[in-house]
Amino acid sequence: MTPEQRHRCMSHIGSKNTRPEMIVRRWLWHQGYRYRVNVKRLPGSPDIVLPRYSTAIFVNGCFWHAHENCDRYRIPHTNVDFWISKFQRNKARDERNYRLLHKMGWYVLVVWECQLEKEWRRDTLLALSHRLSQIYLTTHDVKVYSPTPYDNELEQAAEPEVEYGG
Repeated sequence: MTPEQRHRCMSHIGSKNTRPEMIVRRWLWHQGYRYRVNVKRLPGSPDIVLPRYSTAIFVNGCFWHAHENCDRYRIPHTNVDFWISKFQRNKARDERNYRLLHKMGWYVLVVWECQLEKEWRRDTLLALSHRLSQIYLTTHDVKVYSPTPYDNELEQAAEPEVEYGG
């Protein structure tokens, strides 16, 4: 590709409503979670915001956000210095946004594009739902019941002994 052709191709890559983002959004909607999309008043304009859970979700592309140890992240062979610098700036910006959101009292969850491949998708989305449930319990001061060894004795002591038959 000529530099002009590459520029044209790269400039058409969208940052909103990407396929991985739509997978997560559809899952959340079908699970009953209600959210806002690309909230600009929050640092980093998170892809998905769940105000009720004080949670911001970023659905990151492995290439653009330099996902370490991922097959989808490779430094291009041309203009290497530019790409290394760009990936470093992207990672620094992401970390800064995550810290700012955390300081504002938000939970930050990151879902990587590679985690939404067919073989991992279900596990990733179930883990996301589980984490949101944990956050909800924590933020709404719901006490989680944990059984004690004495529970069986209490149940038995509370039930009166009744003899049936004659």
